[in-house]
Amino acid sequence: MEKVFLKIVAEFNTSGEIKPLKIIWEDGRNFEIDRVMYINNCVNIEDGGVGISYVCRVRNKIVKIFLEDNKWFLNRTQ
Repeated sequence: MEKVFLKIVAEFNTSGEIKPLKIIWEDGRNFEIDRVMYINNCVNIEDGGVGISYVCRVRNKIVKIFLEDNKWFLNRTQ
């Protein structure tokens, strides 16, 4: 799986929680995140990274994005 690094517009609440709002793709297209369905701490077994996974609904499609070391990405296989 290849990591595709993305720009994400996100909101931080007063408790420090992060809510992604919009995905900005490599070519500049914008995709509003309709809903964050699930948030989970995760470990990337392939490269040993630790981060947060967000399962989101975007245009009626389930998309899993990750936040690791202050960088947002998704796996190319999606």
